[in-house]
Amino acid sequence: MTEETTTLTGQARPPVRQWPTLDLEGTRFDPVLADLMREGPLTRVQLPFGEGWAWLATRYEDVQAITNDPRFSRAEVTRRQVTRIAPHFEPRPGSLAFADQPDHNRLRKAVAGAFTVGAMKRLRPRAQEMLNELVDDVVRIGPPADLIERVLEPFPIAVVSEVMGVPAEEREQVHAWTRQIISTSGGSEAADRAKQGLYGWIAETIRARGITDDEDVYSLLGAAVARGEIDEPEAIGLAGPLQIGGEAVTHNCGQMLYLLLARPELMQRMRDRPEARGPLLDELLRWIPHRSSVGLARIALEDVELHGMLIRAGDPVYVSYLAANRDPDVFPDPDRIDPDRAPNPHLTFGNGPHYCTGALLARTQTELLIETLLERLPALRLAVPAEQVAWRRETMVRGPLDLPCTW
Repeated sequence: MTEETTTLTGQARPPVRQWPTLDLEGTRFDPVLADLMREGPLTRVQLPFGEGWAWLATRYEDVQAITNDPRFSRAEVTRRQVTRIAPHFEPRPGSLAFADQPDHNRLRKAVAGAFTVGAMKRLRPRAQEMLNELVDDVVRIGPPADLIERVLEPFPIAVVSEVMGVPAEEREQVHAWTRQIISTSGGSEAADRAKQGLYGWIAETIRARGITDDEDVYSLLGAAVARGEIDEPEAIGLAGPLQIGGEAVTHNCGQMLYLLLARPELMQRMRDRPEARGPLLDELLRWIPHRSSVGLARIALEDVELHGMLIRAGDPVYVSYLAANRDPDVFPDPDRIDPDRAPNPHLTFGNGPHYCTGALLARTQTELLIETLLERLPALRLAVPAEQVAWRRETMVRGPLDLPCTW
């Protein structure tokens, strides 16, 4: 990758900015990302791990364009070391995150049946039953209670495990692996051990399923392998990120519930207008800083001009959904939580072919969590001042470490 110093119009290229992984308190927006947004629609960054630098797109329109443009490839990322946030990088065959078309559609088809609208309708009563059991215990024992430990952590993990087909007696071990994988503590060795454990278990599970009529993800994958539609390494690579997805729901919901508890006017709005809960949840999804830094890069397959800049073939490019969700051209007064914001085309679940496979599942769990807690615990409030709530450290997915509540 060459280091050109000027743009197509002769202007100096933006400098390469160091972007460290910050341990940010609460729902504070990343100040480095805020600076990069102010510097221009297209900047250059260097993240803590990997090699070199990468372009960063922060405007909503550009993020949409890049994520829908086949000239920017995810598959190419697997062939080189790109500057990144994660200490450990070992993409696997079959991972949807690193698949381009037509492989992406072929792979996604193998698991799509578990994440349809119909599948979520069938899942909802069972998910509500699992949630009710957790909240029953909270009510029975009485306040105070850490809702992260008692509800927000076990519920998404149980639901994802139900959808995936993880046996009850193995769920705690699977959760331990997924929790370590999304953490940046322990370095590459700890992440590698967790990945080896999880993916080894996934391989054994898929082999044991074969062709069945069951509709859980591991059964669907076992059947797809048996039919020759995908191979076993692809099935394993498909399953891993889906299994890890429950962690994101825990921490995203933790942030949303924290905001409702820390801002009484939002909680009152949620209670007084149940018919308007959906739009407020969308606004919270838009606003929360749900991750640290950026996700996965793309590689330009050919020269692309954007805002007078020449992105050369081979250059890595990141998009920031967090930044796109705060683009003032799309979301007026973007730093304010506006319960009446409409329209609200947020990109929290991604965009284009790589739109989150589990988006409907995540939304279903979020709605159930918020609605059930509001109805079962009408006097719910924080048991400590909001500024004393502890937040997770050294992690790629942000959220409160605990949420001590009373009622």
